[in-house]
Amino acid sequence: MYFDEFDLDDRVLDGIDAMGYTTATPVQQEVIPPIIAGRDILACAQTGTGKTAAFLLPIIHRLITEPHEAHKINSLIIVPTRELAVQIAQTLEGMSYFTNVSSIAVYGGSNGALFSAEKKALSSGVDMVICTPGRMIAHLNMGYVKLDSVKYLVLDEADRMLDMGFNDDIIKITSFLPKQRQNLLFSATMPNKIRALAMKILHNPEEINIAISKPPEKIVQEAFVVFEEQKIPLIKHILQQKEFGSIIVFCSRKQNVKQLAHELQRAKFSVEEIHSDLEQDKREQVLMDFKNKKLKMLVATDILSRGIDIEDIDLVINYDVPNDAEDYIHRIGRTARAATDGTAYTIISEKEQRKFARIEEVLGKPVTKAVAPAQLGPVPEYTPKSQRGGGGGGNRGGYGKKRPGGGQGGNRNSGGGNRNSSPRRSEKPQQ
Repeated sequence: MYFDEFDLDDRVLDGIDAMGYTTATPVQQEVIPPIIAGRDILACAQTGTGKTAAFLLPIIHRLITEPHEAHKINSLIIVPTRELAVQIAQTLEGMSYFTNVSSIAVYGGSNGALFSAEKKALSSGVDMVICTPGRMIAHLNMGYVKLDSVKYLVLDEADRMLDMGFNDDIIKITSFLPKQRQNLLFSATMPNKIRALAMKILHNPEEINIAISKPPEKIVQEAFVVFEEQKIPLIKHILQQKEFGSIIVFCSRKQNVKQLAHELQRAKFSVEEIHSDLEQDKREQVLMDFKNKKLKMLVATDILSRGIDIEDIDLVINYDVPNDAEDYIHRIGRTARAATDGTAYTIISEKEQRKFARIEEVLGKPVTKAVAPAQLGPVPEYTPKSQRGGGGGGNRGGYGKKRPGGGQGGNRNSGGGNRNSSPRRSEKPQQ
């Protein structure tokens, strides 16, 4: 289905066309029409399905074709992390380029100058605000933010926000909103706590399920069973034995990210770490260097497993076993995107075996166990049924698209270039 079949305003179509997209993903086909019609939405859709464009496009369309108050906040998009806020702002910047829709990303962990810029924009009014819950609460508590003109509320990655403890913040923010508004809730999973939140916020929503349940078949999945102290030597061995392109190593704990990145840097690998302790400017620079191939490898928490679009990842290594099958699929799904193949290695310690076995049960088949290199010495057998506990654990990282450029959006000039009537390519805005 082509985007011009949605009856979107030409200025919106110009932005889509300038970004090189012509056809809509399944979630966009399901979600865009009811949003334009004014329905509340409860959608189960994961990263990579095109859900961000699914809510941005109809909101932009309605803002430029329907009456709304000038110099007021008209749309509020709440997301769990800074990275996702920045990426949505970048996507919004491209899609709204030929309109006069203004936008800003509001997120924590930044310097005072940026907070002041956010305060100025929020005080004077901006059409679309993308925010993290904590940062918006900080602004609301200071008394200058007025949300009584919000017509569109979006909760993106709602399950992750609840996992991170933001339920009360979300409820508090919605208490500042007018009762007459359109509500759009997107979640990668649909547990009872999400439905409970939906009952509090949504009104007679249309339910849509476009969840991805299994990793792509073209990902080569293998696992190594070793002792905990053998993990770093194994990773060094893997990286020395074969030439890979871009690589991401995921760790559940920040302390493991820091230790592994330090060890790999000492071994002269082109690697940087990324986690929530880094300043925002540093994180954005590391991501940009990685996307531009100036940097070969990232060691990261789950901040990169969801929401952030980085193409052409050849290898994903799980330093530890993810918390569950959903996180496993998100992690290894960073590779083998689009038409490329990819490889995913998971390193399993003795205590993590039972947890990995549960992931295999969800996958519906065992993951091939690779033979550990002899120089590591003796390694444990894979006997998950003999374990009593679930093992592992670790802190859930934050997590965070597609158009490179500034993160905060800003005022757009109205007007519009001419939309090319012939499709440029059959790709879709993915996030």
